[in-house]
Amino acid sequence: MLDSRFDFLLLLFRGLYCKTTRNLCIYRVRMSGQKKLSSFFKAIPKQSKRPLSEVNEDDSTSKKQKVEEENNIKIEDTTNKKSASVQSSLSNGFFFDDNVKQEILQLAKKLNVIDPDIGPSWYKALKNEFKKPYFEKLSRFVEEERKKGEVYPPPNQVWSWTRECSMDKVKVVILGQDPYHNPRQAHGLCFSVQLGVPPPPSLINMYKELETDIEGFKAPKHGYLIGWARQGVLLLNAVLTVKKNNPNSHKDQGWENLTTAVIKYLNDHHRGIVFLLWGSYAQKKANFVDQKKHHVLKTVHPSPLSSQRGWFGCKHFSKCNELLKQSGKKP
Repeated sequence: MLDSRFDFLLLLFRGLYCKTTRNLCIYRVRMSGQKKLSSFFKAIPKQSKRPLSEVNEDDSTSKKQKVEEENNIKIEDTTNKKSASVQSSLSNGFFFDDNVKQEILQLAKKLNVIDPDIGPSWYKALKNEFKKPYFEKLSRFVEEERKKGEVYPPPNQVWSWTRECSMDKVKVVILGQDPYHNPRQAHGLCFSVQLGVPPPPSLINMYKELETDIEGFKAPKHGYLIGWARQGVLLLNAVLTVKKNNPNSHKDQGWENLTTAVIKYLNDHHRGIVFLLWGSYAQKKANFVDQKKHHVLKTVHPSPLSSQRGWFGCKHFSKCNELLKQSGKKP
């Protein structure tokens, strides 16, 4: 009886072993036709950077993919995040060191208007400005305004210009007045609007002038100018926040002092920057630019209210490219 049970168990074991071995062999045969894991990883082909005149050419791909391809970027949605990714600062060639990072975090705790992801190059340039009484007062004002109602741009996008255009890479400055005051437009770069939002009238007029001034330029359907910023075009508003549906509502609260400090810093630490000053409001900043070191181009604002008085035909974009070449910089 014992031998019979033993024989039965032995046969059962052999059967299971053979079945397992057969399945394993089949599995190996099936797997042998697949690629190694490493073969799925390929280097992303490098794309040459495109000049300012070509940044916004249109094509038939989806809107988000189209803009990514045009600007050689990867777009991430940071609308609902307290702070944007540090990656944009790193991509501009300026790395945080631990001391700077800690300074920014401490300042952001003290001054609500400061984003922890403010561009580090600009933080170092402006940190003395942040210590001044007017800036502390400004921070309290913006904080109270956000408690009362909606303020644009969102807190994590007020300082987009510092992340997308590193201070040491600035070649051109375009100065606006204050952010767009309608929903989903402003995102921290003057004249630019968020993806999915049609270009506003002033930007449409900029595109029209580009089409006549720069050969081959085709006006796009979007108004997302982040590609310009990453090529060294500082898209700076003189006032960085605004109340919803209330233009100029944050005027004379202190932002003008900060943006004047930006212009002064660029004037003192750079050479050959082209300042595009459109409209009387922006042209006041020309007083802080040494025109022996830099270039200043002035004309009316591209708004429909003034564009017929000298905007069309100003040829600022081609003139800007020529001035950059004269300074030994790539347009």
